[in-house]
Amino acid sequence: MKSTGREKMDLLSGASDISGKHKTCGLELERKLWERGFKMVAGTDEVGRGPLAGPVVAACVVFPSSINGTRFEAERLSGVDDSKKLTPAKREEMFELIRENALEVGIGIVGEKDIDRINILNASLTAMWKAVSKLKDPPDFILVDGNQKIPNLPLPQMAVVKGDSLSLTIAAASIIAKVTRDRIMLQYHEKYPEFCFAENKGYGTRTHIEALKAMGPCEIHRHSFKIVRLCRSNQTDLEMK
Repeated sequence: MKSTGREKMDLLSGASDISGKHKTCGLELERKLWERGFKMVAGTDEVGRGPLAGPVVAACVVFPSSINGTRFEAERLSGVDDSKKLTPAKREEMFELIRENALEVGIGIVGEKDIDRINILNASLTAMWKAVSKLKDPPDFILVDGNQKIPNLPLPQMAVVKGDSLSLTIAAASIIAKVTRDRIMLQYHEKYPEFCFAENKGYGTRTHIEALKAMGPCEIHRHSFKIVRLCRSNQTDLEMK
């Protein structure tokens, strides 16, 4: 049975202590929360804050605490880690493994026009909010990668700095989000091959910026980003430092 009031505050405090002590990617954070009454523990992460083009994508993943009475072990997710540490081929492999083992997966996408309207930080938090809202059943507790909780979400949650290196659930969310966003950018490459989105995924590589300087931004560029604004204004004296 879930706890309320003072008891719930004690649980949240205990979870914060766990986060500070845990240094490797595993299920220790999740297991402590499971043991303290939070059965549906979700992890959420986003990718795509830095690119000059395309959406920011977030994912929310829930793993079972047990399967047929046997506790869920990290070994079932062997190979899952922070998406930035994995090759594209390994991420694709782990994407399928996560889908096979997860109770639920939610994905949230915020496009470039909304990024320009509300800024990239708010867009990232909104994408995570959307990812959580896509779950069929609301989680009992959410582990959020980073140093900020998700606003306007009336569910127990804890921000975990470098969470994608500490929590397998957050790491799984980072992989789902990364693979999803990469696939979106591959589709955009078919429409805008001159920007080499298949290679750079919208990030500001030299070839991407050179294309921006030569042709100006396309429809999926983030016009609120300084480099894109300068190119749009024909200020093409940009140099890669």
